[in-house]
Amino acid sequence: MDLHLQGKRALVTGSSSGIGATIAKALAREGVTVLIHGRDEARAQQAADSITSSGGRAFIVLGNVSSDAETAHMANEVERLLGGIDILINNAGAFVNRTWETATAADWAELYNANVLSTVRLVRLLLPGMRERGWGRIIQIATTEAIAPFPNMPDYAASKAAMVNLTVSLSKALSGTGITVNAVSPGIIATSAVQQWYQALAPHRGWGETWPEIERGVLRDVLPNTVGRLGREEDVAPLVAFLASPLAGFINGSNYRIDGGSTATVN
Repeated sequence: MDLHLQGKRALVTGSSSGIGATIAKALAREGVTVLIHGRDEARAQQAADSITSSGGRAFIVLGNVSSDAETAHMANEVERLLGGIDILINNAGAFVNRTWETATAADWAELYNANVLSTVRLVRLLLPGMRERGWGRIIQIATTEAIAPFPNMPDYAASKAAMVNLTVSLSKALSGTGITVNAVSPGIIATSAVQQWYQALAPHRGWGETWPEIERGVLRDVLPNTVGRLGREEDVAPLVAFLASPLAGFINGSNYRIDGGSTATVN
């Protein structure tokens, strides 16, 4: 399916690995010139090289989106490398397995900065160019925990809920500009980092040793779903690519769950 994205330019934050890297590859396959973002130059370059070796166009931009100065530098690099962007995917973020008892107020503030204010910084810096061109796509990568939080990781869930909320506010603020703003909320996605996390928990939970055994344990004890498997990075990228395309021009201010049916709600 041609998503009519040929020639568009995108910044995908946190795209040197994981879901972000897979999103960047999906966009590049549609003819988008992609800026790979990360904090480790070698990893970011490796992700970019995997795109260019397949015939796509990719460059790297480095920086900590939790920092005003580094994010401003990133915006300058975006302008220098591509002359601006048409698509902003706010995927970079952080999570820590903390509880209400162990997460301090400072921990909450730090995670809010990493997951919410990072988005605010980039929107404020890159939105003017989209306004001038009269077209743009802004997509936040949130989580189903934004609407169905676990007992633990309350600071993470609350920060992602804020991302969903600001998505709706921003979509209204940009009414009639040609710029749409949407959120995508994955459930548990079996990235390498998530697999390592559950593999470390497995001996304490009696989930077995192999990944198929551990996956069954997670589905049984943590987050059951109606599909019968955990998500894959490839489950997220196609929807993000579609929302980034001109074909999704009538979709705005929405939050899309990709969770295998684990969130029991009608909307």
